[in-house]
Amino acid sequence: MTDQPIEASEAAGTAVLPSSPARGPVHGAAPAAATLPAPALFQEPEPPRGTFASLRHRNFRLYAAGMLVSMVGTWMQGVAQGWLVYELSQSARTLGVVSFAAALPALIVSPWAGVLLDRVSKRGVLVVTQAAAMTFAFILAALSFTGTVQVWHIVVLAVGLGVVNSFDGPARQAFVVELVGREDLSNAIALNSMIFNSARVIGPALSGVLLAVVGASWCFLFNGLSFLAVIVALLAMQMPAVVRKVRVDKPWTQLTDGLRYVRERPDLTALLLQALVFSVFGISYSTILPAFAARNLGLPASGFAMLSAVAGLGAVSAAALVARYGERMPRGLWLTVVALIFPMLLAVFAWTTTLWTALPVIFLMGVGFISQFVLINVLLQARVDDTMRGRVLSLYTLTFFGFAPFGNLALGALAEHWSISIALTLTALVTLVLTAINLLRSPVVRRLR
Repeated sequence: MTDQPIEASEAAGTAVLPSSPARGPVHGAAPAAATLPAPALFQEPEPPRGTFASLRHRNFRLYAAGMLVSMVGTWMQGVAQGWLVYELSQSARTLGVVSFAAALPALIVSPWAGVLLDRVSKRGVLVVTQAAAMTFAFILAALSFTGTVQVWHIVVLAVGLGVVNSFDGPARQAFVVELVGREDLSNAIALNSMIFNSARVIGPALSGVLLAVVGASWCFLFNGLSFLAVIVALLAMQMPAVVRKVRVDKPWTQLTDGLRYVRERPDLTALLLQALVFSVFGISYSTILPAFAARNLGLPASGFAMLSAVAGLGAVSAAALVARYGERMPRGLWLTVVALIFPMLLAVFAWTTTLWTALPVIFLMGVGFISQFVLINVLLQARVDDTMRGRVLSLYTLTFFGFAPFGNLALGALAEHWSISIALTLTALVTLVLTAINLLRSPVVRRLR
């Protein structure tokens, strides 16, 4: 086995023709069997790779282990921070403002991050971004332990973390192909999402316990310490030597080349538009989930953590399905179906009134959310040239996260003006209409494998 990227193989089903002999064939002799195409009907099918096929690569195993620990800490901080902001402000609008601050930098920074990633070592970028995120977590922990934390502190730290994530997100996605090669890329993306969402189950569960027993400060401290796991894993990897092409184009030229590349590809354009619709309207519900849990369901912090954990459990299930069956099913059609069902589930969730009616719905929402997230990522990466990978994935980060703050801010304002249930229902309706326009009028997506 090798940790180097695996090049595309010859098309299956044809035997290699031998070189012509020095003299002609013997008269009347039967043609050699090796010179004829092998009938596809009688070929032995390639055995399907397992759910965890990409773990055969040592570097990916290191990456997966480090990321699991780090993501548990990230989810612990996310739950604790949302609850702390709501405790400090008692406002759904303020929750939207914090989410706006965290995601806004992606709108400005992400396109330029892609230009950088196509020039430098992605592992080096990840070490720097993880160290920076660790620093922000320790600062928030210190403010919380000393009792001096205020909402504006959290907003400023959210902006800084947003800048870091604008580089970290596309770097992590583009780095995967260097760990497993193209052969296991689809499986690795799905497993990467499974790791992320396993942490989404474990992190909120731990956070709920710590919030109830010792408070939010310890969640922030654990998150800071958890970044050490992924930094050590990155430094322990044995990466092949890569000769990087010296870039002579100006960064602006590279940026416009990436935009032109996407614009000339209808399949990539439709996928990025769906990511945009989903990020602005579909997943903005998570911003006001603490307020929904407290107001509509009457839950304490532990109940909110349970909602987040069950949504993560649904997401893990979806990632496992994509890892297992992603290469055997028409992924474009799969994406279309789940993208249309998700907003219907969101509308139902908006009117739940008890924890036990909300849990099964948010589980299915977790399935729908991650199915879209992984399938769009896989379909993009399978179709993009390596020379454009960083720029295309930075555009994906831009559409999925850069425009999200506007949806978060609008949802928070609507929830304060009307009610949380009405605001969620409106965003669900907009998501359904725009998804139908984009995907149903883009048959190229439904045909993607």
